[in-house]
Amino acid sequence: MSHSPYLRQARSVRQIMLHVLIALLPGVLAWSWQFGVGVLVQLGLATVTAVAAEALMLRLRGRPVAMYVGDLSAVVTAWLIALTLPSIAPWWIVVVATLTAIVVAKHLYGGLGQNPFNPAMVAFCTMIVAFPALMSQWPAAGLDVSHQLDLIFGGHRQLDAITAATPLDALRTGLREGGADARVAEIMQGSAFGAVGGAGWEWVVAGFGLGGLYLLWQRVITWHLPLAFLATMAAISLLLWGMHPERFASPLLHLASGGTMLAAFFIVTDPVSGATTPRGKLVFAGGVAFIAYMIRSFGNYPDGIAFAVLLMNICVPLIDMNTQPAVFGHKRGSR
Repeated sequence: MSHSPYLRQARSVRQIMLHVLIALLPGVLAWSWQFGVGVLVQLGLATVTAVAAEALMLRLRGRPVAMYVGDLSAVVTAWLIALTLPSIAPWWIVVVATLTAIVVAKHLYGGLGQNPFNPAMVAFCTMIVAFPALMSQWPAAGLDVSHQLDLIFGGHRQLDAITAATPLDALRTGLREGGADARVAEIMQGSAFGAVGGAGWEWVVAGFGLGGLYLLWQRVITWHLPLAFLATMAAISLLLWGMHPERFASPLLHLASGGTMLAAFFIVTDPVSGATTPRGKLVFAGGVAFIAYMIRSFGNYPDGIAFAVLLMNICVPLIDMNTQPAVFGHKRGSR
């Protein structure tokens, strides 16, 4: 056994980002298996746009292009954007969203490590506010390649037979259209729902969950953020479901639908825009889950994770300031 001190070698940004990309692969593969190759096309579009925008902004700012482009941070942002947008969205939606993330949300704030808001979530919120109809068009399972490519590049969007509502959107719409007589159990008999979540989306959620476990195993992320997010989402949904099961969905649906697993392991764990202290991480992730559930259940959007993340990003300085661990040798709160 070697003698002390035992020092852990610091990982480079490139190594961390590479682990994140590897962790996203199970979810990407499950997505393409269930819903076609459109997601791979969107990943390619977002990646090319992000790298080009990153290089241009670095050159305009007088920074070394090769070093910063090579750290893969822009590629990770591009993948997260592509995985939050509908995989049959028009190509220009992906391009505009990626430019918004890289140019506005990242470089106008000073580049990597300086952005107070999660760039991928800024891009998503911008797109869903500006183009709500296009952002609600998701592919039906088994949609063939030619249809997907035509929707992405051709602009012919006759969609009734080839799109499907996400489970959270189908639930929200069913409850609102059914009024006081609507029941969650009856709505979940529809084709949008599978055993516990959305039909086909359960595999995607499982893929992202598997990738999240990989990040924990590699110690790229800590347990605080994903556990606090998932536990808070489960606790709130369990409480309201237990009180009114006919009007609120079960915790399983909320955990296995929408962007829950992607957010738990890949969004709220952003080390730049999120909280940094151990207790602060619990508060931050719990706050995101609480706001997201409120928007899901009572708001106008079927999944409010992106808005919840940005709202909690605003609170990060206050959270970190009030959750600092005690200095060694001093009591908590002493100066």
